[in-house]
Formats: sequence, structure tokens, C-alpha cells
Amino acid sequence: MEDRLGIGVSFDIGYRTINVLGRDVDFYYVNGLVDTRFVMRILENIVEINDVESERDKVEDIVKNRLVNHQFESLDSYENAMTEVMSGLLVVFVDGFDQAFVVDVRNYPGRSPDEPDTERVVRGSRDGYTENIIQNAGLTRRRVRDEHFRLEIQQVGKRSQMDVALMYIDDIADPNLIETVRSEIDKIDVDGLSMSDKTLEEYILKQGRTPFPLVRYTERPDVASAHLFEGHVLILVDTTPTVMITPTTFFHHVQHAEEYRQVPLVGTFVRWIRFLGIFASLFLLPLWLLFVMEPERLPENLGYIGPSEEGNVPIVVQALMADLGLEFLRIAAIHTPTAVSTALGLIAAVLIGEIAIDVGLFTPEIILYVAIAAVGSYATPSYELSVANKIARIALVILTASMGVIGFVLGSTLYVLLLARTYSLNTPYLWPLIPFNPSAMYHILFRVSVPFAEQRPSIVHPQNQKRTKPN
Repeated sequence: MEDRLGIGVSFDIGYRTINVLGRDVDFYYVNGLVDTRFVMRILENIVEINDVESERDKVEDIVKNRLVNHQFESLDSYENAMTEVMSGLLVVFVDGFDQAFVVDVRNYPGRSPDEPDTERVVRGSRDGYTENIIQNAGLTRRRVRDEHFRLEIQQVGKRSQMDVALMYIDDIADPNLIETVRSEIDKIDVDGLSMSDKTLEEYILKQGRTPFPLVRYTERPDVASAHLFEGHVLILVDTTPTVMITPTTFFHHVQHAEEYRQVPLVGTFVRWIRFLGIFASLFLLPLWLLFVMEPERLPENLGYIGPSEEGNVPIVVQALMADLGLEFLRIAAIHTPTAVSTALGLIAAVLIGEIAIDVGLFTPEIILYVAIAAVGSYATPSYELSVANKIARIALVILTASMGVIGFVLGSTLYVLLLARTYSLNTPYLWPLIPFNPSAMYHILFRVSVPFAEQRPSIVHPQNQKRTKPN
């Protein structure tokens, strides 16, 4: 243990030997991952054995009974004992005994379950997942109090031994889907999950060249629980506050918890506004560019669209520069300390924008339409989808500038075809639009009252289609 754990070299590895009735009892733990109070209590209990016990031939049983904890197990594998120590558990060896005792005294450092910044709601719970897998499991279990709820945990990565948990409801989720996800995780052969959930996603989904997200990430326990009740399989990775939802479609990425925290009519209104914003983020800028290049296609009452002066820079270059400029500002805002991020926004909005127009670099209309497209991107609930749509928008602008209306139609068609040919764990990405499912599509377009939404989504192949629990 001294050689393998680096005792005496790594300052955070704790080691203590206590002589109990003439036998050595060794304790191994990682200081930063255990609750010191529990460790001290257990050590006190072991030391007291010498004062109250005398049967030397039963040291193993006596020590075992004194390891008072709600989670306790025995191990006969040296490698498993090593993994448990590095995971934050207390491992106890009794001299002459061929098993190790493992006591769960973990106390991972972390933050409290605050509301996620990217999934805020006006009404609803304010708790969110953290970087602690035990805490995250508890947040989910609190909402899914079902004896069929399963949390399978395993370690992934030869060196990282990262905890990865599968979450599903046993009598709802499709067994084939569960086995598919489980087998893909078992196949992972790598030193460690350096970027935790994102690295795991790339091994499971084998995304290839498509920029569109094939899993949905959420930091909200209520959103995760809702998908569990639908029959999805969720993946929880230690050290990350996000949960992966599988399988997902395009329309999973355009829904938000706020829609279900309002009455159905208001939720539908919010959903349609969000759809409009997503559509604008993708097609507004290239469509405006097409009308500027071919003004004869505009109706007479829309003749005001387009710059009154040509400007010093070609209009397509202006569009690309403004679009990429906003991306520069977004990246800069991420890396800017909060205290000066407001100042950065003022500089961008007032100085750069106004001066660029005054010197003739941009026309005012370019700033307007690029800003509307950017707002539409921020209205997209899924950050990954908004970035993918941004790439698609730039490609549409280039194709429209190159070939006019043919380029716009070609780019739009390729966009739809790419989505139609994309699959997430054998699930069509554009379902229920392609293949078309009228009932499911109605639930996408309109926020239906929960009592009337009796059927689970058929695309996940749930074992029982109705949301009511079988007798």
C-alpha cells in the first residue's frame, strides 16, 4: 500500500496503524475526500476495543462490529480496495485477515445546489445539480420515489476511475436502450475522462462530423426526472453538474422548463416565441442578404428593406464580419471577470458599433439583423444547438452570397437533409416531423395540459405507453 498509494510522498494520503489485541489494524484514506469527524469517531471506537474486549481470536469480528456506519462492505480484491481509497472511502485492513473493510465516510468538496445559470425559470425549484455525484443522485431520488428507479454505478478510465451512473426506471425504459448505453460505456478503453461527461458522450455517440448535439444536457433535477418518467436513460458523471439525456431529438433541444411552469396557453405562447427566435437566428440574416442582392424579389410594400447606400465594404463581407464579431464578444465575455463584463458590453455596443457605422465599415441595417439573429441564438435553450445553428447560418450566408436564391434554397435543403440523416442511438433526429407522427407533433407545437398527456413518447419505446402506473 505504501508503494502503490505513495504514502510519505503524497501529502493528502492518510495512514494510521492501531494495535488491537496484539494485531495491527491499518487505516487508509484521502484527507481531502473524507469527513474527518467520522474518521475520528471510528478510530476512537477501535482504540476502545483494547479496554473492553479480550478475545484475541475474534479480532476480525470485533473490529467489523465497531466500524459503525450506514454503508459498509467487505472486499477481497486488492485493486478494488485501492480504487475505494482513491474514491474517498476509508479502507481498513486487519493483520492476518484476507478481506478489507470499506466504510463510506466521503465528504466531497463542492458547492451547494444552486439554480443553473443557463436554465433559469420564473416559477419553479431553485436547486440544480452540482459536481458531487452522491448529491446529484439524492436530488434525483427525491423526485423519483419509485422502487423501480435504478442507479447503476461503475468506474470508467484505467487511471481516472471516474464514477459513471446510469439512471432509469426499470419498468418504463426500453431494456434494449439500457443495454445499448451500458455496453457502449463498457467498451470505453481510455486512461481517463479528462472532460468527464463530454468525453463520455464522444465515446458513446460517435458523433462524427455533424455539429448538432446528440444528447441533451441539463442541470435541473426536475427536467431530468421528467425525462426518466418518459422512458429515457440518463447518464450521470462525477465532477460535472450536468446530466446527459439519451436518446434525444432536435425538438428536445428547443424546449424549456419555463413552458411547463406556466398554464398551457402561456406555455404555448412562450414556445412559439422561442421557435420564432430560433428560426430568425438561422434564416433571417441570409434571407435579408438575398433580398439585398436581388431587390426585385421584394414586394413593393417591403421595398424599404436593404441599405440606402452601398457602403465602403461589400455587404456580404459586412454580414460575415458582424456575425463573427459578435462571436468574438461572446467568447471575450466568457473569459472576462464578472466585475468588468458590464464595461465590456458597453464598449461593444456603444464604441465599436457606433464607430464602425460612422467610418463606413458597417451599414446600420447589418447591425440590426445580426443583433436579431444573435438574440434568437440566445433564445435557444440548448447552447450546443445554438452554436451548431450559428455555423449553419454562416454557411447559408456564404452560399446565398455565392449563388443567390439557388444558394439559399440549396443551403436550406442541405440543412434539413443533414438533420433528417442524423440519428441519436438509432433515434431519428427530426422525429416526430420525419418520420411524421401527428399526435407527437401536436405535443411539440402546443403545450398540452399534463392530465391530457397520457401517452409517453413512442420514440423511446417505453415498456408501458401510458403514464399511469400499472397495478
